[in-house]
Amino acid sequence: MMGSGNGLALLLAAALSTLFLLRLLYRTSLLHKLAALLRSVEDRCHAYQHYRIPQYSEHLQENQLYRKVSTYLSSLASLDGSDFTNLFSGARSNDVVLRLDPDRPVADRFLSAPLSWANEAGGPERRAFVLKIRKRDRRRVLQPYLQHIFQVSDEIEQKKNEVRLFMNLDGGDRPGEGGPRWLSVPFTHPATIDTVVMDPELKGKVKSDLESFLKSKQYYHRLGRVWKRSYLLHGASGTGKSSFAAAVAKFLEYDIYDVDLSRVADDSDLKALLLQTTPRSVIVVEDLDRFLERKSTAVSLSGVLSFMDGIVSCCGEERVMVFTMNDKDRIDQAVTRPGRIDVHVHFPLCDFSAFKGLASNYLGLKEHKLFPQVEEIFQAGARLSPAHIGEIMIANRSSPTRALKTVIGALQSSSEGREVLSKNGATLTGSRSGREAAEPASVFCRESVHTVREFGKLYGLLKMGSRRRDNSMDLSSGEKEGSKHEAQS
Repeated sequence: MMGSGNGLALLLAAALSTLFLLRLLYRTSLLHKLAALLRSVEDRCHAYQHYRIPQYSEHLQENQLYRKVSTYLSSLASLDGSDFTNLFSGARSNDVVLRLDPDRPVADRFLSAPLSWANEAGGPERRAFVLKIRKRDRRRVLQPYLQHIFQVSDEIEQKKNEVRLFMNLDGGDRPGEGGPRWLSVPFTHPATIDTVVMDPELKGKVKSDLESFLKSKQYYHRLGRVWKRSYLLHGASGTGKSSFAAAVAKFLEYDIYDVDLSRVADDSDLKALLLQTTPRSVIVVEDLDRFLERKSTAVSLSGVLSFMDGIVSCCGEERVMVFTMNDKDRIDQAVTRPGRIDVHVHFPLCDFSAFKGLASNYLGLKEHKLFPQVEEIFQAGARLSPAHIGEIMIANRSSPTRALKTVIGALQSSSEGREVLSKNGATLTGSRSGREAAEPASVFCRESVHTVREFGKLYGLLKMGSRRRDNSMDLSSGEKEGSKHEAQS
């Protein structure tokens, strides 16, 4: 019995060894070449149609179908069994993405029809996928297969929720002569609408505006308008404008294009860059006022205006354009006029309300015995940027009390510095005036340019003027009566 058991075990081991050897031979020896030869003979028995899907058009606009196919192919099980597959890191540190290697086809099957994909090698502007399908199957299979690719890739992208950051490369080479001008990386900025420090009421208005924009495609089309929205974020440095732009992209789940105007060759190059952006994107131009103040720039004011709302800017929909400035009153008013900018959002220096939000986010504090002292200093007119206060809190996060004491010292120093500057007649850098530093955040759209505050000021001025007229009338009548009495005497 034991002998028969040992013999069975030996037989099983021999069988497994044989299978392993055959598999090894299939991969590395003549059997593999024989299988490839059989596939080649089979291919010659059928007539095939090839479809090339380039990554870019002749105008260097990105082909969205190429992106969909790339996402779809990375999910195919047959890619794992391909002879050669590239491995790339994904958006997260533990993600691994499979990519088809050039000249190594991968097989697929749809509606019982065999198909294959090849990754065509070439320069950065000549990458393409090539689909091979039997001619007898193309009418029955091609359109449903493409719809299947769109559906699967959309589902994958929705599950990943991957937002990408695009940065424009140097514009020294003219478009069409070089490769694509946008370099992209996964956008992993942690900012969200909820974590941005700004007035809660204002934050709610902005959030509602973005949600309304997402649902307004038919409304915009009925008006004959391009489906896009433009924001102007203005305020001193360090007040959260860049974080807000990042939060908008994360909220909408749109790719973000960071336009560096210093890398743009001229007005035509700027238009070409805009044509290469995709729908469902946030296009950000930071420090626009500083760029326009430069005396020698390759991009003119008219080029910027055309970029903002010219004919070229209408060649794509479902976009949000975000422009940031330190001081919007120092530039040509044509840049900020209603219709060109839809929503203005002012980012002020930190007040006590914003300070409490920072203390909650950075230190986990809702209340503290030092809060009344901090509030008193803010009421006295001291101001710092949220970024400055945030850095102090990060450096002292292990001791909230020490962090608050350090903030108090910085606010007192800031207040003393303001007094010295005001005595010397100097203006503070980073803000227009003390008035703007104390001005709360504000937002207004082109539908309601005049705010309630402005109407209140207008009413006060009219009332003051009325009082002055009444006083002057009383004074003149008193003078007339006095002169009359003098004449009678």
